[in-house]
Amino acid sequence: MICSYCGQENSSYAETCSFCEAPLKVKRPKLNGFMYLELCERPFSFLASLHTYDLLVLLRLVREKRTSCYHLMRTVQKAPDGVVVPNDIKGLAESEYRLYTARMKVIEGILIDRMGYKPKRIDDKLLINLKEKIERGKENV
Repeated sequence: MICSYCGQENSSYAETCSFCEAPLKVKRPKLNGFMYLELCERPFSFLASLHTYDLLVLLRLVREKRTSCYHLMRTVQKAPDGVVVPNDIKGLAESEYRLYTARMKVIEGILIDRMGYKPKRIDDKLLINLKEKIERGKENV
């Protein structure tokens, strides 16, 4: 078995590389390319197994949803005096906002572990540049 990190040939029964001691049986994340908001509800172990590019796309979706939840929450809180908003509606708006905030923090934490920082803004330019780097990296392998 060939180590995917250093390229050293190893025994097919080996668990770690004899040169760099990297795990041999661990699979690298594959680029999915299709992300949707509901994936943020999956457990940490699933999210950690996603490709960094996919995590960035998912984080962008979660941040957008969190922003819309925030605007809804503020609209409900600032309702005119004549309008009565039931407490369960207020509670729902606040809980949705807190839920997406927590999901955002989980994804940001995984990205901090991998990249050393969380991107302040995830725009098309960042994603296009990263996708091009990934494609160039595949050509060099």
